[in-house]
Amino acid sequence: MSFDLDHYISDFDQLQKNDNWFSEQRQSALNLFKETGFPSSRQEDWRYTDVRPIAKKKFSNIHEHAISLSNKEVDAVRFQGLDCIELVFINGVFCKEHSHLDDLPANVIIENMADALKEDDALLAKHLAHHADNKISPFTALNTAFIQHGTYIHVPKNTVIEKPINILYLSKADKSPFATHPRNLIIMAEHSEATVIESYVGIDDGDYFTNAVTEVALSADAILKHYKVQQESLNAYHVGNLNVVHGKNSKLESHSISLGGSLVRNDIHSQLAAEGAEIVMNGLYMTTDKQHVDNHTRVDHLKPNTFSTENYRGILNGKSRAVFNGKVIVHKDAQKIEAHQNNANLLLSNDAEIDTKPELEIYADDVKCSHGATVGQLDQNMLFYLRSRAIDEETARSLLTYAFADELISNISFIPIRNRLERLVIGQLPDAALIREFTNEQS
Repeated sequence: MSFDLDHYISDFDQLQKNDNWFSEQRQSALNLFKETGFPSSRQEDWRYTDVRPIAKKKFSNIHEHAISLSNKEVDAVRFQGLDCIELVFINGVFCKEHSHLDDLPANVIIENMADALKEDDALLAKHLAHHADNKISPFTALNTAFIQHGTYIHVPKNTVIEKPINILYLSKADKSPFATHPRNLIIMAEHSEATVIESYVGIDDGDYFTNAVTEVALSADAILKHYKVQQESLNAYHVGNLNVVHGKNSKLESHSISLGGSLVRNDIHSQLAAEGAEIVMNGLYMTTDKQHVDNHTRVDHLKPNTFSTENYRGILNGKSRAVFNGKVIVHKDAQKIEAHQNNANLLLSNDAEIDTKPELEIYADDVKCSHGATVGQLDQNMLFYLRSRAIDEETARSLLTYAFADELISNISFIPIRNRLERLVIGQLPDAALIREFTNEQS
């Protein structure tokens, strides 16, 4: 796909004036992006997602000063009452005023990526841009070229961070369309544990593009619970990549929630590269009007005795469209693995559309694997049952829709996040107040 990339090149030249140890990697990534350009629907991985709305628009990529937000605006999108370590970014720029980085455990590093890049940190250099492959996605290459702000986390050996780490990316309309390229790097040493929340929130109906990449390195016996909550403006574009490399007996829980955005793409790539490694992936996407949400996941079982479980659910309304592609590859000699994936979709409108494609590639013979996909509408028998209990049709439909979503949300063990997601999902439904009242009575 051929589009004018001059504004990206011009912005890049401005960024490169601030030369540091990462400059060579930036240049290599930009060269790759210039060579490949934006992906085309002729490519299989992008067959159902047309990124021309992103490619045609000229976004500003350099941000040196953040737009200010009031405490009220930031508090409105926080997890209320959650005692957490928190980093707040406004239009891609770290905001110290609204962040909370006090009382970190000993030897734990949690800082803005822009600050981390100023120092020649051997551990950062070893991992940054080594787990997310620029060649797989042009958007990853673009992000690598424009790494500015983001979050660098290093949890040392035998350390458990009790407080969750909340990374809050807030976007608000500016004078012209803008792009942000958040880059997160999470390094978990042996026997470490942490919970990380990535929240992407549009404060208003701004026109912008978020291009986020998160790299995770899990050492032996490390445990990470990772939550991504996407609530971008309905005029915004969001492309996100999560890339994970697993050590022996490490475990990742990934919970991906997509509620906003005009055009959204979420990619997750997990490499189970040592015995005993495990990943659990849960995903929920709700679309309406003309929203487009594409979820692509890939799990590579590279070693024996590795485990993956995936459960994604979609609720589609209006003229929206969603895509799910879940690929599991069991490599040669990766014996005695277990891999299960399921994608279920609820269509609330005759004009909504889902393209779902769970895939298994198996090159070993002693494995337990399953995959499946379902697409349907609300259960008419259950709808009739609720109507017979004097519940009006619209409320009954909302209750059944909420129950479909809650089967996934109820699997989230972290109560503050689960409660917040329940409120967000209910807020997307007609008769939200009645649904809240009903669910409160049942709890």
